[in-house]
This record gives sequence, C-alpha cells and structure tokens, in this order.
Amino acid sequence: MAPADAAGGVATLRVEVAYSPAPRQVQVVTLELAAGCSVADALRASGLLERHALTLEGLRCGVWGRVQPLDALLRDGERVELYRPLSVDPKEARRLRYKRQRHA
Repeated sequence: MAPADAAGGVATLRVEVAYSPAPRQVQVVTLELAAGCSVADALRASGLLERHALTLEGLRCGVWGRVQPLDALLRDGERVELYRPLSVDPKEARRLRYKRQRHA
C-alpha cells in the first residue's frame, strides 16, 4: 500500500524515463507513479520496453548516470536512463580518433 500524502490521497512521484535508441536520438517519457515504486516499475510503465522490443533481463539502467539495480526505489524528480550496449570499446574509439587527427 502506498503512503498517503498530507491531503489524505495516495502519494505520487514524478519521474522521467529516458532512452536513446540511436546516436543523437533521445526519447523521454514523464510519468506520475505511486510512491515506493522501483526502477523496474518505471520502465514497465513508460512503454519503452515494448516499443523497442527490450526485456528487463540483462538490461543496464541507472538513475542520473549511476547504474542502479532494477529493484532500487525511486524518489520524486529522478531520471531513469536505459543504456545501450557499447558498439566500440571506448579506449579503441579514442585510439581511432587520435589516428585520424594525426593524419589530417
């Protein structure tokens, strides 16, 4: 049961769920959820999992840039982020950029 707010109603919190399906594309869904909901609850409520054919198994996500478990509880105003797998190792990408700059 969700805790009651000062007015006697059910306490809610506002969170955002963000996902970037491709570079320079960001989809943000703003939700009002019952207090005490988890990261997994927010992901399910956002509809982004179904829209992008994602499952919770093996999914990396975080809150404000910090990786969090799916059962982490959310607070009002937080931003849940879904992370894509890296396509290139960051160290290798840095080496490739350096090579291109050196030859230019």
